[in-house]
Amino acid sequence: MTSFISHTTIDCANAFELSEWWKPVIGYTDLPGDPNEPGHEECMIIDPESGHQVLFIEVPERKTGKNRMHFDLRPRSGTRDEEIDRLLRYGAVQVADHRGIRGPGSGWVTLADPEGNEFCVVRSLAELEGS
Repeated sequence: MTSFISHTTIDCANAFELSEWWKPVIGYTDLPGDPNEPGHEECMIIDPESGHQVLFIEVPERKTGKNRMHFDLRPRSGTRDEEIDRLLRYGAVQVADHRGIRGPGSGWVTLADPEGNEFCVVRSLAELEGS
């Protein structure tokens, strides 16, 4: 017997605001027929292509340290650096820059969302195929 991952949950202070911030970052939408609204303590978003869901749930505790789990984002189009620039303009904060860690063109950049949840941006599939 095994289990499967039903959805990914992110603890947060404001579920609606954080779910709204993440939707354009990863191209997810509200669940059909179940829109997220201000004041909701739990907000689910879904990838219309794969069906993967992310649940934002309000908790009283603040983030206090490094995430033990995080998203690694791969641009659907464009390059890693173009995606990093887009996310920084959108309001992400750079935490660490590991570009070139394994030679030219390698590596990733660690960013944080408005509540400090860290995530990484890696190279696009086109960039990997070209290396």
